[in-house]
Amino acid sequence: MNYSNPWRSGDPRDAVRVNVPAPTLRPAVRFTDGLAFGGDYNPEQWPREAWDEDVRLMREAGVNLVSLGIFAWGTVETADGVRDWTWLDDIIELLHRHGIGIDLATPTAAPPSWLLAAHPEIAPVLVDGFREPAGGRLAWCAASPVFRRYALRHVEALAERYGRHPAVRLWHIGNEFGGGNARCYCDLSAEAFRDWLRQRHGTLEAVNTAWGTNQWGHRFGAWEEILPPRGRHGAPNPGLFLDYERYSSDALLSQYLAEKEVVERYSDTPITTNLMVGAGAQVVDYATWAPHTAIAANDHYTLVDDPLREQDLAFAADRMRGLFPDRRPWLLMESSTGSPSWQQRNRAKDPGEIVRHSLGHVARGSDGAMFFQWRASRAGAEQFHSAMLPHSGTRSRVWREVRELGQHLKALAEVQGTQVEPARAAIVADDPAGWALQHGLKPHRGLSYGRELREWHRALWERNILCDVVPPSTDFDGYDLVIVPTLLTVAEPVAARLRAVPERGGTLLVTYLSGVCDSDNQVIPGGFPGAFRDVLGAWTDEYYPLQAHETVALDDGAAVKEWTERVVLETAETVVSYTSSSLAGGPAVTRNAVGDGSAWYVSVHLPPESIDRIAGHLIETADLEPPVTAPPGLEAVRRVGDGRSYLFLLNHTDVDQKVVAEGRDLLTGADFPVSTEIEANAYAGPMIVVPAGGVRVLRELSHS
Repeated sequence: MNYSNPWRSGDPRDAVRVNVPAPTLRPAVRFTDGLAFGGDYNPEQWPREAWDEDVRLMREAGVNLVSLGIFAWGTVETADGVRDWTWLDDIIELLHRHGIGIDLATPTAAPPSWLLAAHPEIAPVLVDGFREPAGGRLAWCAASPVFRRYALRHVEALAERYGRHPAVRLWHIGNEFGGGNARCYCDLSAEAFRDWLRQRHGTLEAVNTAWGTNQWGHRFGAWEEILPPRGRHGAPNPGLFLDYERYSSDALLSQYLAEKEVVERYSDTPITTNLMVGAGAQVVDYATWAPHTAIAANDHYTLVDDPLREQDLAFAADRMRGLFPDRRPWLLMESSTGSPSWQQRNRAKDPGEIVRHSLGHVARGSDGAMFFQWRASRAGAEQFHSAMLPHSGTRSRVWREVRELGQHLKALAEVQGTQVEPARAAIVADDPAGWALQHGLKPHRGLSYGRELREWHRALWERNILCDVVPPSTDFDGYDLVIVPTLLTVAEPVAARLRAVPERGGTLLVTYLSGVCDSDNQVIPGGFPGAFRDVLGAWTDEYYPLQAHETVALDDGAAVKEWTERVVLETAETVVSYTSSSLAGGPAVTRNAVGDGSAWYVSVHLPPESIDRIAGHLIETADLEPPVTAPPGLEAVRRVGDGRSYLFLLNHTDVDQKVVAEGRDLLTGADFPVSTEIEANAYAGPMIVVPAGGVRVLRELSHS
């Protein structure tokens, strides 16, 4: 193979074309009896005598589902076309014999070493022309016809063999798509990108118009002139950059769909893949992926240095729930019992966090709690990653908490299939808008897309105001409060639906750097934010991003950093003003009366205390109420269905917390009220104590 061209990966004419059909939304599915509990199981890492012990301990812990074979391509297909199914046959039968369901993976996340040795050209090429070497995960380019051919050949053999096996309850396509190969810049990818552009824009002239290529004289006269945004000069055309991000997401989705289609020839079992949904701009556009799954599944790991790990968890869960228009249950596919292995400093979880974090996901819509992985690995890159069965075995605290969690999930079996009660507040999150915000020559190149999303969500979460984190494609009619944080790019139909929120009596809040560009990443002229300035009754004349040492004072007493704007009022009124800098006396936060509702504009990077004050006013205006009145640090979420309701109470503090509620605690079997003793002038009902760091789940007697 000729490596003089670092981008070369084969004949570009052979590139895999991206084909992403419109999804068909099917009814929600159940694949376990009760809530799912288990994790990734890699028996190929262990001698066979360990398997019997694994299954015995799984049953002891209450495990009812394991993800199997995720990285097992090379241990089955040991050479090109040579397969030994013996060990996989044996472990599937062993698990089935003991009543443990299987989430069977297509192992294409880990191409075998013989394939990479024979075809090194399948590996992705990085932005600087460096080809990824063997030894990692997801070492394949989505445009590679060689990889596609080998992958689908093995998927077909796997599905033909096990597609009707009664132990297989779920299919797990690939693993964390984009988690190592999110972008490839090779010549095959360039050709597939050009084909994708033809489908999206139609003509070369339309591409030039969408990208504004006359700027810097980069107009394209032939399709072959269009290349991926290679190199590290940091200033690709914004339209080209955003389209390449979208193409890359679709290319990976195309691989998922190709494998899914093969499996569907041999199996009627539900199919999913594990997403990695969190607070920032994600590696792919998950809003376009989720509808192609039978149940949306997520891998979520908290950051040990995050002071609000529980809120990060809640945000991810609320975003998972928002991926489907019917807010159906989803599945926590991976989490950790303790320290992960990929952070700078990997700390164990505190006592009680395994249970509380897992039930926090269940409270917000997950129909189970799964982990990476079942047994801690002795070798390999993840040898220090925590597991359900840690290196210290069954005498460990982790194992005791894993068993406790299994008992709790079994006790919560009746919660399966219920949904989180409808939210009346929504936060709009969009991966393409996040990609656009964080790249290119922006007025402030250090802003994180996830920051504003997390802060506005936190202000609601701390008050136990449920909100859905939803993509722009959402129908906003059911929400009384809609918050739009740093949504840099927005299509006009989406902007129109958002502008309709206050017109029908709702409240719309838009932050800085929202609605500035259209869906092609072109600035909307006429004053920022172009997509929303009419409904806001105000517009921004100039941006004033602050230098690292600068702060600006507001008349609410706050000192702000990072971002300010010179705002011009039209019909809006000032809520908060600047009191220092050249912006002194000018509006920082505005409110505009629209129809029976209002539209707010936050032109400044507010500190938490200012966000809290505004959020409190918005909650009061929209008449939003928590499930129960709870003290700070006690999280309350309700799931409902079939005439039943379940109140989850999670105490994130180190002291006992009291709350007024009635029902039976499914975790302990205790009935509340156990007495009628009431604290004077504080509460009006039976008192429940939630222990420090503990959880209660009440099957409620009634709720209004």
